[in-house]
Amino acid sequence: MDLRESLDVLMFIAVCAVLLTGFPVAFTLAGVALVFGLLGMAFGVFDFGFMAALPQRIYGNMTNDVLIAVPLFVFMGTMLERSKVAEELLENMGRLFGHLRGGLGISVSIVGALLAASTGIVGATVVTMGLLALPTMLRRGYDPALASGSIAAAGTLGQIIPPSIVLVLLGDTLANAYQKAQLEQNNWMPDTLSVGDLFAGALLPGLMLVGFYILYQVVRAALDPKSSPAMPVDDSVTTAELYRRTLRALLPPVALIVAVMGSILGGIATPTEAAALGAIGSILLAGDRAGGLKLPVRMAAAALAALLLLTSFVDLRTARSEISGSDWLAIWFAYALCAVVAWGLFASIFRLWGSGVIGEVTQSTARITSMVFIILIGAALFSLVFRGLGGDDTVHEFLNSMPGGATGAVITVMLIMFALGFFLDFIEIIFVVVPIVAPILLMMDVNPIWLGVMMAVNLQTSFLTPPFGFALFYLRGVAPESVSTMQIYRGAVPFVLLQLLALGVIALFPALATWLPGVLFGGM
Repeated sequence: MDLRESLDVLMFIAVCAVLLTGFPVAFTLAGVALVFGLLGMAFGVFDFGFMAALPQRIYGNMTNDVLIAVPLFVFMGTMLERSKVAEELLENMGRLFGHLRGGLGISVSIVGALLAASTGIVGATVVTMGLLALPTMLRRGYDPALASGSIAAAGTLGQIIPPSIVLVLLGDTLANAYQKAQLEQNNWMPDTLSVGDLFAGALLPGLMLVGFYILYQVVRAALDPKSSPAMPVDDSVTTAELYRRTLRALLPPVALIVAVMGSILGGIATPTEAAALGAIGSILLAGDRAGGLKLPVRMAAAALAALLLLTSFVDLRTARSEISGSDWLAIWFAYALCAVVAWGLFASIFRLWGSGVIGEVTQSTARITSMVFIILIGAALFSLVFRGLGGDDTVHEFLNSMPGGATGAVITVMLIMFALGFFLDFIEIIFVVVPIVAPILLMMDVNPIWLGVMMAVNLQTSFLTPPFGFALFYLRGVAPESVSTMQIYRGAVPFVLLQLLALGVIALFPALATWLPGVLFGGM
């Protein structure tokens, strides 16, 4: 193979090498693509006409309804982070389970799952849990390695438990890859894959993983009681008061999670519409916790719930040729409920504006969303040049040459993604690697939902694996000096093994990922 024929391989190696230097991702992708595009033109192996598709790609991404969910879910997660939801949950769940051996570790796993379902941002969850839970666990005599591993593992649940930013981006990328794979097979009426399908597919594996974490905490406490001692019982708080406080801290975020996920899985709303619902709900929840007059906020929350119920039973669309009298009555009632929601939103925003929370949340949302979309544009240019240099054919030949057919190809891709997860963020992997390998795997009759869930769990595992796991770096940044880096690494290893076990279980029993989408949406 001469230099001209290997430009596609060199291009992929070059982009990984430059990314390791810490240069901004979007500019790395676009810059490397331009350099290799010019080299390809110089050698006569690249048609610059491929670049003509870039404006259309950018416009398509910017007008993609699914990707609108990204800033909305980011806003929802950031708002909940600022509204002290995690702090109250950890405090009350710790009191509820703390008198048991391993109780604090169980609390961390449960709260991590709830935060994952409400924020979907790994870095934010790990940092929040590290700041709040780690000092308490160390003060109560927990083994530093166990405490660190529990927090890092619980923080990475945001990768797999929906609604997750990872699943939104992965679902959109896989949907395009699935359509391309079917067109390549001359199927001109291709099936569709939605983010909702991936959300439904990831739900049971995510809950299974939480169960593995809790089971490990229980077994570890039984075998090594000194590693996770029980907290002394607080006699100043009665059992009834403890349950009341826990329910008060637990119910609002759980209700919001159920509303968002329930509206998607129940077919009431698309993921983008559910993300908007979550953003509104997070504002109301934060406004309720901000103090002051709570009546408008709570009435708005009740009106929002009533709107969801009304939408599930009545067709509220006004752009219909015939609308019955009862439907008109329901539509006007929905308008009234919307007015109540607007009243509560105004009251919440007014309170949060005064405390500076709204400014912080909107700035953080704009920063994260801008980063995602500019990487998306750089990745679009990279994929165009890579395909123009014949990269698709190279990858296709490589995967088809793997022993074991589709199984061997899937294992190879999983190993590559696992290794890349040490060095690259999930956004780069989803936008750069998945569009290259997914169409080839899907042409081998691999189920797209199962493949998406496997990729998500795989990325989650690489984020936790020493010595380069991103979650471990996040935790190292907020952990006390008394906790060594080696203790953090040692504590993460059992949870990495649990995640590999989960990956194996999903691989052996694909129905874990495909059964629920089949029941809810007809599946694949």
